[in-house]
This record gives sequence, C-alpha cells and structure tokens, in this order.
Amino acid sequence: MPTTADTTRTWLFTNASVLDPDAGTLHPDRRVLVTDGVITEVGGSDVSYRGAETIDLHGRTLMPGLIDAHVHVTAATADLSALPRMAPSYTTLHAAAELNRMLRRGFTSVRDCGGADHGLAAGIRAGLIEGPRLHYAGKALSQTGGHGDVRHPGDDAPGSHYCCPDFGRVCDGISECRRAARDELRKGATHLKIMLSGGATSPTDRIDSTQFSVEEIRAIVEEARAANRYAAGHAYTPEAIARGVTNGVRSIEHGNFIDDATAALFREHDAFIVPTLVTYHALSKEGAAAGLSDALQAKVSEVLEASFRGLETAHRNGINIAFGSDLLGSLQDRQLDEFTLRTQVQEPADVIRSATVVGARLLQADGRLGIVAPGAHADLLVIDGNPLEDITALTDSVHMVLAGGSMILRSL
Repeated sequence: MPTTADTTRTWLFTNASVLDPDAGTLHPDRRVLVTDGVITEVGGSDVSYRGAETIDLHGRTLMPGLIDAHVHVTAATADLSALPRMAPSYTTLHAAAELNRMLRRGFTSVRDCGGADHGLAAGIRAGLIEGPRLHYAGKALSQTGGHGDVRHPGDDAPGSHYCCPDFGRVCDGISECRRAARDELRKGATHLKIMLSGGATSPTDRIDSTQFSVEEIRAIVEEARAANRYAAGHAYTPEAIARGVTNGVRSIEHGNFIDDATAALFREHDAFIVPTLVTYHALSKEGAAAGLSDALQAKVSEVLEASFRGLETAHRNGINIAFGSDLLGSLQDRQLDEFTLRTQVQEPADVIRSATVVGARLLQADGRLGIVAPGAHADLLVIDGNPLEDITALTDSVHMVLAGGSMILRSL
C-alpha cells in the first residue's frame, strides 16, 4: 500500500512509448510526469520537473494499470460450499496475499463480485495490506437454492450467516431483497451483485434456471440506483440475461450463452458484459485438485463449451466488453491467461481496451482510471514490446508497477 512519502513522490518517465488503449495506438518518445499520485503532464521534451526522480524507459511501453472487473479475493477454495466453514481470519489472510499478487501482476484496480468487504478496502487504504483499488459488492444476493446458496441438498441449516466468510447471502421476496440490498450498501458496497441464473460452482441449481422474480430484481436495482450505485448480475442464458438487462442490471457477468437478439438489448440499455473465459478453462483442467466435485465439474464443462461463442457474439454485436477472470482458490494465479484466451476471438487492442478504458467506464471512473493522461491516477505499468501486436508482451514482461504514484514493482 502506498505510504504518504510514496504518493507525494515526483516521477518523470522519459523515452517512453505511451499506449493509448482507447485509440489502440502506441506513441514513442514521450515523457510522463507524476506528482502527488496523479499524472500531471504527458508530452515531449518540454515536459520536465526539477527534483523529480527521472527514469529512462529506453523505449519500453508505458501503459495504464489493468482493471479486472470480476474477482473473488476471499475465495480460498474453488469449493464455495466450504467457505462458510472457514475461519474469517484465514480467508482474510488469503485475500491479503491474493490482492498483493494481483497488484504485482499489473492489476491496479479490481472489482470483487462477492466476498470482499469494507474491512479489506479499509485495510488497503490504511496501508495494512498492499493491494489494488478495491471495488466490492459485499455479499452477492441470491434466492434460496440460487447460485449464492452454497448449502448441499441435505443441509437444512439456515441459509444466511452474514458473519461467515461466504460469498453470498440468501434473500427471498421483495422486502427481504430490499433489506439485504440496503444492508450491503450500508456496509459500503460500490455495487450490488445479484444472481440471475444458476452457476457452475453452486451445488443445487441448474445452469439454465432463472433466479429471482422480476419484482425482486427491480427492487434490488432500485435500491442500488437510490444509493447512486448499480447492480451487476450473474447470468448465463439469453432468458436470464434479458431479465437482468431489461430491468436495469448494468453489467452481466459471464453471459456464455448470449445470442444476437439478447445482444441488441445491451446497446439499447448501454449495459456491459464481463466474460470470464479463464475460470472455466482452469477449472476444467485443475478443478478436482482445487476442490471441485464431479457434479460441479460436469457443469463447468457445460459452460466451457459456450465461452468462446459467447465472447464472439458480444464482440460482433459491439457490446461494452469488460475484462474479468472469476478465478477461485489456488487457480487465481491464472489471471493473466484471460488475455491470451480472448485473443483467440478478439484483436489484442480490443482485449487491452476491455481491461482499461471499458473497465474504467464500468467502475464509473472514466478519466481517472484506464488511461495515461493528465488528471488520471498514476496507476501505470512498464513492459517490453508492443502488446497491440503481441499480447504476450503484457503477460510475460511486467517490469514496473505504479499504484497511485507509489512504486510497487521495479525490475529495470
């Protein structure tokens, strides 16, 4: 976490090739000045500052820090049904370690979609742990038997233990949904997460189910909007996706089975989709070792087959596509693999845009995140090569990470 001395330090980067993710261009021979944790100037030889620590990048690429819009930092295991039985102290330590690793991979902002809370965010701000800017939903909202209800069929224990380190909480009916939404917002949630369909890692639902009534969905969305926040919705099928988007859900997580007709709704409502290809690929290969049962691995196979097709449909229809990984437990070190998987469908520039400017718009931080421009936070990466031509330049050669002007990683 940046200290006061770090964030007030002045940096001048020279001989930089500055990446503009919005335009998909690389600009050589640039200088970038950072003061008080903010980018203050980007230009040529006229940019200077007496007393700044000058770092010659020798033509390396300087680009915005990455944004992962779908993480679960408290998920210490891929077996989500095991989370409520874990000690909160253990899941907190897991989250602290994972946040640190994410930051050093180059992710300077992350959006947690179920599990992280105000304590972790406060710990980062206070410097108790080192991590990215943390946007969090608190606990995801689920109906009984929905994707956020991790009880097994024979478990008759009550379905909502807020004190346990679970990633979801159960609420049924309009009044309970409003109360749960207001409670997460009271605890500082930057967005609400709502389970709109079955999930691959939940023990009792089906992928093709729809979850929550339309009235319940609207109640949660209304509470989010009343607090000047928004709702993100877990959904796979066209029906579940459409029920979310048409009732005000701003971002759809996964969306593997999206079709052209449903894609048109995103343009109408200016909604976002956050595909998460890497989690299915990781779980299909290493799910058993990570704690996934045979039944859940079968559900993973079902959504894996549709993952590339869903991304292609979203891309072809011009939807706002943000970057997400959704990795769990020991698989979280595969985070950067999402870039190489997506380039099987999209050009590198499109994938980089998803993890920078599009992610910033989703987080309602455009102009402050995802760009190298005056006024933006000094969340920056330095890498070898041109990732617009070869995405492995981004996944294999992160030499420097700045977060809010603080030097996190430097290997030059």
